[in-house]
Amino acid sequence: MQQLEAVAADGHRWELQAVIPENPTARLLWLPALGVSARHYLPLAQALAARGVGVFLHEWRGHGSSSLRAGRDCNWGYREILELDLPGSEAVMASTLGAGMTRIMGGHSLGGQLACCRVALHPAAAAQVWLVGSGAPWWRAFPAPVRWWLLVADPLLPWLARINGKLPGRRIGFGGREARGLIVDWARTARTGRYAAEGLDADLEDALACASPAIRGVVLADDWYAPESSLNFLLGKMPQANISVTTLDDADLGIGADHFKWMKQPDAVAPALLG
Repeated sequence: MQQLEAVAADGHRWELQAVIPENPTARLLWLPALGVSARHYLPLAQALAARGVGVFLHEWRGHGSSSLRAGRDCNWGYREILELDLPGSEAVMASTLGAGMTRIMGGHSLGGQLACCRVALHPAAAAQVWLVGSGAPWWRAFPAPVRWWLLVADPLLPWLARINGKLPGRRIGFGGREARGLIVDWARTARTGRYAAEGLDADLEDALACASPAIRGVVLADDWYAPESSLNFLLGKMPQANISVTTLDDADLGIGADHFKWMKQPDAVAPALLG
């Protein structure tokens, strides 16, 4: 494993954790789930590197090695991630491995959603998108009772973030210490089913509709955070994409097929992503 420093245009700094095989045939930038530090995806990076993929684990602004922490005087949303942080990680990847190999961007949960948005806005960022346990959080895309929780989450979560200066995610069991703007952007999609980012000039919905990457998705059979219906809703925003989806259950994984357990034992996920 290598730790590579990355920097955004606004001075934010973080470390990319990279696992690179001797002769990589592809390079992957992997985006974590909400509130999850990059280091938790090292088993996935090692499983993919054993199969020839150079993996770079992006660190969310505000978590792990990030130089920032969300608070009343430190706020951000999807725009900063899409337009400042991800280009910084992409630059480190390009300088480490060069441009002459397959470019992939992928992610888990929110990470998969923002990977889709980034590639839609900047098609040169990746030719393929890999998704695990990911899907749009629109309340109508979920079965009961989760859909009712999502209806309550907006406006509850943005309100909690505003009165605390940040979302106290660890205390309420959703995400981590999250910036107010990030939660507002997330809640907008939960309420309306549409992607938008405060301060971003581009229309994310139009960009997604024009995007044409090859997408490989993995659904976890017992994942109530990202059921197949939510993934289908997300993928439906990209009608020009070439899409392949695999469902994995407990027997496939050798561990519970829920939103998080696969991260400790990803040996079945890696080949599913590689096809």
